[in-house]
Amino acid sequence: MGASELDRLRRTALALPEVSERLSHGAPCFFVRGTQPICYFHDHHRGDDRISLWCPAPAGVAESLVNAEPERFFAPLTSVAGAFSGWLGVYLDATGEDAVDWVEVGAIVEDAYRTVAPKSLIARLDRE
Repeated sequence: MGASELDRLRRTALALPEVSERLSHGAPCFFVRGTQPICYFHDHHRGDDRISLWCPAPAGVAESLVNAEPERFFAPLTSVAGAFSGWLGVYLDATGEDAVDWVEVGAIVEDAYRTVAPKSLIARLDRE
């Protein structure tokens, strides 16, 4: 269902230094050096009938975007272990005036990368 959205996300994430993809908890996930997740792609996660991106965000960013534009952004549920706390969810299937802006998604994924990547990889990204 969300094949085109996943393809676009895949091109964005895999363009970042040392990012790879594998399934994690049943969803495509992109990792820095195979360990730090920068984003998950969800296609109807737990029957929610939405296509979305979940990613870590700099402090305060997720709350600000969710409060400003709840039609486009959401806060993923935090797991019992605390995973996904402070993460940002982006609806990739919104339409009309709330349609996804892929340039913005690229910036969000890059911010997620900068949130979790080692300083050496961030410096490499800045040089490229």
